[in-house]
Amino acid sequence: MDGEPFPADGELFPRERTEIAPGAVHVPDWLGPGLQRELLDSCRAWARPPAGLRTVRTPGGGTMTARQVCLGLHWYPYGYARTAVDGDGAPVKPMPGRLAELGREAVAAAYGGPPPASYAYDIALVNFYEGDSRMGMHRDAEERSGAPVVSLSLGDTCVFRFGNTASRGRPYQDLRLRSGDLFVFGGPARLAYHGVPRVLPGTAPPWLGLTGRLNITLRVGGLGTAPD
Repeated sequence: MDGEPFPADGELFPRERTEIAPGAVHVPDWLGPGLQRELLDSCRAWARPPAGLRTVRTPGGGTMTARQVCLGLHWYPYGYARTAVDGDGAPVKPMPGRLAELGREAVAAAYGGPPPASYAYDIALVNFYEGDSRMGMHRDAEERSGAPVVSLSLGDTCVFRFGNTASRGRPYQDLRLRSGDLFVFGGPARLAYHGVPRVLPGTAPPWLGLTGRLNITLRVGGLGTAPD
């Protein structure tokens, strides 16, 4: 093969950008190793108190198996606040400018061309999944902006289920999101149900130094001033 190297993960052919549904795009290996390490270090800092990593409790009295920390505004079922209202009550950490810019860069990579100026990413939800963690089918519907949701994966591979806008059931598609992958969904797919039925333990790249999976979800709230 004239000295052409195989992809780093040993696959014969590199994975390619794929439109899963209109407005929903998977861009494999978008984050390089250096940026993945940088984001992991930042996630560890964000996870420390105050307003650090917490277990999310649902209105029915259950708990989510993926733990979460928020930036910009604090998400709780089902709204936003300026403080960690279901945690230690501390003010939420600010949204880093570099992370907001990364959201715009991600939209450009997924859709092509510069995103509109209104795509000013001001909220980040960082979810930490251990080996037995999962996320049920849900919609990201608390925002008033229709800007696409940006999802960045670090660590273990997961099975990501992307569905339809009408119900949590079929039709849906399952795909694997690996460390460094980008997934963007907007337009007609913006309110599609999606979830993580399974994490594949031990699949994180060894050089990253992460056991488990981190998902950084970037959103444009369009909320103005959120209530306390």
